Amino acid sequence: MANDLAIKRIRTRAHEYDKFSGCSQSVLLALQEGLDVGDLESFKAATVLSGGVSRRGETCGALLGALMALGLVEGREKMPDTPIYSAACADGDKLATEFQRRVEKEFKLKESLKSTICWDVQKAIYGRSFDLRDTYQREAFYACGGHGEDGCPKVCGIAAEVAAEILLPKAKKQS
Repeated sequence: MANDLAIKRIRTRAHEYDKFSGCSQSVLLALQEGLDVGDLESFKAATVLSGGVSRRGETCGALLGALMALGLVEGREKMPDTPIYSAACADGDKLATEFQRRVEKEFKLKESLKSTICWDVQKAIYGRSFDLRDTYQREAFYACGGHGEDGCPKVCGIAAEVAAEILLPKAKKQS
């Protein structure tokens, strides 16, 4: 029950933080606070991952923030630690797969998401994708609810929740 409350709090924070823009940082910060992992440097490193990597529409920034948190909890400290690398990658795949499934479910998508690419997620949610590097398209994204309750902040909440479900038990063991 305590874990359920912590997971809900992490999801809510990620959702709220994304109203300031920066999906990767929104998710990472919520997980850093909830799991007591990472630091200012890891938070800063997530800056350029939002909007699908510097607003390029590539891999979803919310998912990247979640994966960064996974790396903070499970990542290897030395290159030769390949068993740790392999285990973290397996959990990363699990996280990405569950994230994709929950986005489909919570947004009640009629078709399965093609990928976790930001532009594919946008198209599924908004009916089209936006080049967030272009001022006019970015404004159109905002106008159609891009940072509204049922837009990208919700995607951030989903990513943070899925990551918290996987990581909270592991982070507590490390404490």
